[in-house]
Amino acid sequence: MDRVLTVMAEAARAAGEVALAHFRRGVEPTMKPDRSPVTVADREAEEAIVRILRRAFPEYGSLGEESGARGPTARRFIVDPIDGTRNFVRRIPFWATLIALEQEGEVTAGLVYQPVSGDLHLARRGQGATLNGRPIRVSGIGELGQGTLVHPTLTLLRAGGWDGFVRLVDATERQRGFGDYLCYTMVAEGKVELGIGVNVKVWDLAPLKLLVEEAGGRFTDLDGGSSLTSGAALASNGLVHDEALALLNVR
Repeated sequence: MDRVLTVMAEAARAAGEVALAHFRRGVEPTMKPDRSPVTVADREAEEAIVRILRRAFPEYGSLGEESGARGPTARRFIVDPIDGTRNFVRRIPFWATLIALEQEGEVTAGLVYQPVSGDLHLARRGQGATLNGRPIRVSGIGELGQGTLVHPTLTLLRAGGWDGFVRLVDATERQRGFGDYLCYTMVAEGKVELGIGVNVKVWDLAPLKLLVEEAGGRFTDLDGGSSLTSGAALASNGLVHDEALALLNVR
């Protein structure tokens, strides 16, 4: 593991210790202007991450969900201290720390760390993706009719893109509602073929896009573009991606 990923992992584990302490005793959220929840654990975990990253790489900037943009933008770390805050608040053990390194607009390193299980996904541009040090790969299923689709909260999908989502449901063999980072880590691990996300921000997606791509998959917005700022994402094993996009975009 190179120095960037080593430091990112150190920062994620430090943040995980902070967040786990709050998770075990319970926290009360407050609502941000966009109606998403935030807790003291989110803020303290992000501070721990940024502090470690800045100490190791003082010339890099950062973009955090809670603290916003700081420092240079050409090379910066993108941080989501707790992806799955609603799970966190309800003491559901599926939440993760997400960190990505963006250089000149391209994500070149990504990390997903789940403090409850200790699972660590890593990806480096051009060097593949791993889970706990073992290489991972997307599935080889090439027919939507044999595939599994994972999706976020249905009320979010009802607010936009519902008809396309229903077409995907009808076209796939089974569907599961895991949401958040799990939509994409499961694609990267070859456990499912499609993951769809809506109402998402760049810090929700940056490391996961790289993870899926380095595992051999494909990651786009719902129009097939490469944007991480459109508010929606589609991840796949690559083999079913074009067919899924076509179903989402029937006019």
